[in-house]
Amino acid sequence: MKKIAIIGTVGLPAKYGGFETLAEYLTKYLSSEYAMSVYCSGTSYEEELASYNGATLKYINLKANGVQSIPYDIISIIRACRTADTLLILGVSGCVILPIIKKLSHKKIIVNIDGLEWKRHKWNKYAKWFLKFSEKQAVKHADVVITDNKVIQEYVQSEYGKASELIAYGADHVKKLPIDDELFKEFAFLKEKYAFSVCRIEPENNIHLIVEAMAQQESLPLILIGNWDKSQYGRDLRAQYGDLSHIHLLDPIYDQTKLNQIRSNCTLYLHGHSAGGTNPSLVEAMHLELPIFAFDVAYNKETTEHQAKYFACAVELFKLIEHLEEIDLRNIASKMYAVSQKRYRWDIIAKQYAELF
Repeated sequence: MKKIAIIGTVGLPAKYGGFETLAEYLTKYLSSEYAMSVYCSGTSYEEELASYNGATLKYINLKANGVQSIPYDIISIIRACRTADTLLILGVSGCVILPIIKKLSHKKIIVNIDGLEWKRHKWNKYAKWFLKFSEKQAVKHADVVITDNKVIQEYVQSEYGKASELIAYGADHVKKLPIDDELFKEFAFLKEKYAFSVCRIEPENNIHLIVEAMAQQESLPLILIGNWDKSQYGRDLRAQYGDLSHIHLLDPIYDQTKLNQIRSNCTLYLHGHSAGGTNPSLVEAMHLELPIFAFDVAYNKETTEHQAKYFACAVELFKLIEHLEEIDLRNIASKMYAVSQKRYRWDIIAKQYAELF
């Protein structure tokens, strides 16, 4: 049985983000066909399970994010080379070591380069240089490069002259749920119509733009869930808009059932991401059959097949909200669901990865 190592996630069970969910469903669908191992952050789990979804879990005692992600990924890659036939590396942080690995090893290397991480506003110029360098090493030395969005696929071709495999993310793990009485007691405003968004509170997710637009009107309250206290950007926005009665800036909700209840029942889903490729939270909203207004950037248009509504500034979003009654939200929602059924199902995604393995 071919041995596959998955590297670059916080680990399993998935509780963090898109790559973790990807690892969760690859192991769920493929561990009967392959001997799979997943490298996990020992600092992120109180209980270190030996296996999950039929895959062996191996722990590295470092954080999987931030600066520590570099040695975390490098150590995982070195250890995986001892036992695995194929290494699936998610993200480029540790790919600076690939030139050495390719000289010393004949393992098959598959790298999902994620979004263009070096373009993100949060990094300083040194971090951006390093991430761009890592991306270059990943693309140059991987046997197979995976891109999750056609726009990134075209970038890799034009920037490096290399073809990549286009594989997105699944979204059919999220379920539409009714709001229960307990949640109504906690958040009484859920009984009314509302716009909703959930994301990391970072400038590139255009939180300032969304909140500014929604603050100017009162016909549709906004619920926005995120890590407000993690940055000055988030704290400033909360201080400026947090006291408005129709703007609800909530702290992260880690209870997936509770989060899905709030998300499933929104009148409108707002997606402000401007960086990255195919964003997991966007495809999940599509699977939940939500009408979507997304930031006007090529990645989002490609993901939604140009079937959503788009805004490039606060004024454009405000105008869309002002004319909400004239927009066929139900039609947008059904188009989103149709695209998700065609492109963003885990059985389809797992099969695409299996063909590469």
